[in-house]
Formats: sequence, C-alpha cells, structure tokens
Amino acid sequence: MNPLTDFGFKKIFGEEPNKDILISFLNEMLPERHTIQDLQYSRNEKLGKTEVDRKAIFDLYCTSTTGERFIVELQKAKQNYFKDRSVYYSSFLIQEQAKKGDWDFRLEAVYTIGILDFVFDEHKNEEDYYHIVELKDHRDEVFFDKLKYIYIELPKFKKQEKELETNFDKWLYVFRHLAELDKRPAKLRDRIFEKLFEVAKIGNFTAPEQEAYEDSLKYYRDIKNIADTSHQEGKEEGREEGREEGREEGLKEGLKEGLQKGLELGSEKQQIETVLSMHKIGLEIKMIVQVTGLAGDRIIKILNENKA
Repeated sequence: MNPLTDFGFKKIFGEEPNKDILISFLNEMLPERHTIQDLQYSRNEKLGKTEVDRKAIFDLYCTSTTGERFIVELQKAKQNYFKDRSVYYSSFLIQEQAKKGDWDFRLEAVYTIGILDFVFDEHKNEEDYYHIVELKDHRDEVFFDKLKYIYIELPKFKKQEKELETNFDKWLYVFRHLAELDKRPAKLRDRIFEKLFEVAKIGNFTAPEQEAYEDSLKYYRDIKNIADTSHQEGKEEGREEGREEGREEGLKEGLKEGLQKGLELGSEKQQIETVLSMHKIGLEIKMIVQVTGLAGDRIIKILNENKA
C-alpha cells in the first residue's frame, strides 16, 4: 500500500489498534523530554470561535498522556502558503488550552509535523531534508521551546536499503518505497515495522477497504501528475518568456529582468493550468484551495474565464 495516499496514511497511522506505529514514528523526531508513552486521537476538525472564523482540518491530531499536542500532516503537492497554513493550524492547538477562571497561561508543547512529497522552493538547492523550526531571539537562542514545526522533504531522501543507519532513516525509506516492496527488507525486521507491513498488505483489506484505497490511489496519482506537469510547463514557458524579454532589451541586465518576468508569467499560467486540470477530474473548489493555496475567489475567476 502506498503510505502517501490519504487512505494509506490514515490506515497505518490513524487507527487506534495501530497507534503504537504512530508513537514509534513521532518519537524518532521528538526530544527525550517529550518522549511519548501513550496518546489518544482527537477530532481532526477545529472550528473558530465565531461563524466567520475559518475551520482547520488536520490529517491527524493527537495528544500524549503528558499533554503534548501533535498535528501530523501529509502534503502531496506544493502549496503556495503551506508554512502559513501550518502556523494557522497550530494556533488552534494553542487556543484550546485556555482555561476558564483563574489561569496562569501555562501551555503544553505543540508540534506540527509536515511530511512533504515535494521540496520547498527556497530549499531546492540544499541537501537537508529534515527541518526543525523554533521561535528564537536575536542571539539565535530558543525563546520558546514549546512550539515546533518539523518538515520532512521526502523527495530529497535518496538512501537505499544498505545505507539505512538509524530508525529515522528506516521510516523515511518506508515512506519512499513501501509501495514498491513485495517483501520486508532485512533492515526492517524490527517489531514495529513487522506490524506496519502487516497493516499495509492490500490482500488483508476488506472489499470496501480495497475500493477506498483504489480511489485514494487514483486521487494521489492525479494530483501528482497535475503537479509534475504544471510545474514543468511553467518552468519551460517562463524560460521562453524570459529569453524573449531579454532579447528585446539586448543587454545583460535586461536578460536578467526578462527571465524573472518570464518566470512570473509562467507561474501565472501554471496556476491556471493546475486549477483547470483539477476541476476537470472532478475536484471541488475547497479541495483545489487546499492543494494549491490559491484563494477561493481566484479559483472561481479562473474557472469562469475558461469555461468551455
């Protein structure tokens, strides 16, 4: 089973009988003082305090027995404001800790963990695939150690089985290669991975589960193909626009500015193509908003302007 599908991710990590798998994965990323012994799943939808407030829907939301709160998000395609969304989501877990009456404002730790099937633009020239973000002061010292954002850029993880050294390596290898394996690799003989492989066997699914997985797999492939195609087309169109602008200027500086302008135009065209492609395969506007990061009114405008 592909763990990067919605069904696969929640089957492995989001079901009560399998919470030891989630605990094992989370503990690979947490400081020792926040090691999880047990946790409980919470409702993955949080509503604002008023009707006009937006709501947040997480892939997984859980709380440890010692109070730490965790959002675990699987993001399949690049989103313009994914980091903004992470901060927005974490605010719900902070606000819900408020207590009525006398309260000293003590907070439990909040972790937002993003498992990304893409690479941030600003990190594309870096080798690091594991990022921990904290609140720091002007001396680069941690100002508040109870709020952390952890991002894993899966496409950058290139290790093969023989190169796996740590349990964290093994987890990332599973995310990258589970769907390609027909048997459990020798380096994944630990008890927790034995259970994971058993949970992930499609042959163990009920008929409704198999149907749900196939639907989820189709959706994953559609999103992946749309993102890959639109990204490539946007780059090619942007480069061509940039070259044309550069020729008109006839100067080195003009070429530089033209290339930048071309990339911007390519990005605009990329947005339009992505929205139209998603709409064509039947995705609702709210899902297109979630995947692309574009505003709803912007998406509606694109669809209205490009009606067949």
